[in-house]
Amino acid sequence: MLLSRKRFLWGSLMIPLLSRNILPSPSSENKPSMTGSKQFLAKIISGGESVPRIGLGTYQTFDAIGREDRIQELEKVMLRFYEWGGRMVDSSPMYGSSEEVLGNVSQTLGINSQLFLATKVWIRGKKEGENQMTSSLSKMKRKHLELMQIHNLVDWKTQLTTIKDWKEKGKIKYIGITHYTPSAFPELEAVLKSEKIDFLQIPYSISETEADNRLIPIAYDKGVTVIANEPFDKGNLFRKTKGKHLPEFAKEIGINTWAEYFLKFILASEKVQFVIPATSKLSHLEENMQAGLGNLPNAKERERMKKEFSSF
Repeated sequence: MLLSRKRFLWGSLMIPLLSRNILPSPSSENKPSMTGSKQFLAKIISGGESVPRIGLGTYQTFDAIGREDRIQELEKVMLRFYEWGGRMVDSSPMYGSSEEVLGNVSQTLGINSQLFLATKVWIRGKKEGENQMTSSLSKMKRKHLELMQIHNLVDWKTQLTTIKDWKEKGKIKYIGITHYTPSAFPELEAVLKSEKIDFLQIPYSISETEADNRLIPIAYDKGVTVIANEPFDKGNLFRKTKGKHLPEFAKEIGINTWAEYFLKFILASEKVQFVIPATSKLSHLEENMQAGLGNLPNAKERERMKKEFSSF
């Protein structure tokens, strides 16, 4: 029977993760009762900290100032994300009110200081960049931030100088660069080769693997942590598989939903450390987080997953 993104099987949560990079999720009274241990897939990043590999994006979904019903749903999503062990949340000043909503919601829930918060600078000019980053910290209810990224490489040389200074002063922990289109990969590659960068955020999914050709291998060799955004290709993956059953072999390797199929394809890459699907729906969040449990496909299975998907 086809499992939709609205049907989540809690009974499958007792699959142990056979990996050395694991992080137990915190206990909570709000969680369903489980008899087995639950461990969530995590990665050790530069600096030695362990961060769960499935994060949370906020593009469009957290742009909700003035919409109390939407904010109440986001509180549920954020709380469940945290209960599952999720920590990395990514935002940007170009995402409308997302930074502010993220700050307000996480502060209301009392978990703000426990999150690995990432945002971006997206403006030209040194003073303008400093002002925008200061505003972002204020909106996100922070005095310091885990990750500041230069969004789409806008005025990157100017902003990188400021971010390096902020890192030295302890206002941020990691430096990142991003872009939304594969056409910018050569420029990203040049920056990685010439500068000390901690994080690279790019579009990457089962239908968009252009970065595998050069960019991701270079990041891996340079010790740069890769964050995959748009893991569902703006929803196109679900539109393509609507009404279609999962391949039988996927179920044999412990994959029960299309969301898990697409996310585990990404997580199975040793060179892509994190993925940040965005959602404002609790049922979707739970399906996404399920991909952080159980075994990951091996190289052969991963290639088969891509082949099966491309046949649709």
